[in-house]
Amino acid sequence: MKHDKILMAHGGGGQLTDSLIHDHILSRLGNEALSPLGDSALLSVGREKICFSTDSFVVKPLFFNGGDIGKLAVCGTVNDLAVAGAMPMALSLALIMEEGLEIAVLDRVLESIAATAKACGVSVVTGDTKTVEKGAADKLFINTAGIGLYPSGLNLGMDQIKAGDRILISGTIGDHGMTIMSEREEIRFQSPLASDCAPLNGLIQGLLDQCPGIRFMRDPTRGGVAATLNEISRATGLNVAIQEDAVPVTLTVRAAADMLGFDVLNIANEGKVVIVVDQAEAGACLKACQDHALGRQASIIGQVVKADSAPVVELVTKIGGKRIVQMPYGRELPRIC
Repeated sequence: MKHDKILMAHGGGGQLTDSLIHDHILSRLGNEALSPLGDSALLSVGREKICFSTDSFVVKPLFFNGGDIGKLAVCGTVNDLAVAGAMPMALSLALIMEEGLEIAVLDRVLESIAATAKACGVSVVTGDTKTVEKGAADKLFINTAGIGLYPSGLNLGMDQIKAGDRILISGTIGDHGMTIMSEREEIRFQSPLASDCAPLNGLIQGLLDQCPGIRFMRDPTRGGVAATLNEISRATGLNVAIQEDAVPVTLTVRAAADMLGFDVLNIANEGKVVIVVDQAEAGACLKACQDHALGRQASIIGQVVKADSAPVVELVTKIGGKRIVQMPYGRELPRIC
């Protein structure tokens, strides 16, 4: 379906985002570094390789249980570098502020950015500020870009994935998206929801040190696990089969998703990583995840298999049935990050 105007769904990380990127952006700007559409671009600088990534944050509300737009901005870019295999080094910070934004709110966000950057071991080394008229933005938007060193000898990418590889998730899914939606809709649960927003560089560096069989990693943010698995299937031409009862979901997130009519596989995460690893090292990779504070609830959720026809993502349900997990359309969760 063609659209002559941008819809909210174009920002949802699903089919319309994919169409926007391929039909309008890559068709005009595609190049060797951009066209693979990795979480970060891999660039050669002399004899060294660096990863370069950028992200913008428009989350509503600015503050939520488990985080805020400042923490989200730092973690989002650090995680995009980390899942590409890079060691994050430095960030830029650009603030777009609406006239009337309270200085106390800005200070609170900046303090969160400083604390999160320190915890990640990165520095904010350059930046910019812009102000717009009241009504031209929603309080505060943030853009961050980051660079990281790419270790020599490392070779991660979808082109490394093979049939038989196992798929891991580092913990429970849907926590961030359901926290944002519940606070936006002012829905309260007996067990409070909290975003999983967290920096993954420490966890991922440990995994890379211990598990040379890792083929590919991605943080399943917009579009959730469903979008990530569909991207893997489409890029490789292989099927992805996952077990519903192996996918970790908290009871509160499950209840919230059911109440609001969402599929937890489509919901954004901000502190999880999907890992594709050689089947021979899957057990060791799982243990390495579970030994880290951010990976205690890690699980092997499925595997990559040969496709007899068009590649698909297939879910085996708890009762033994099967259903196709489609790429999300994109309109379900606007302004989630």
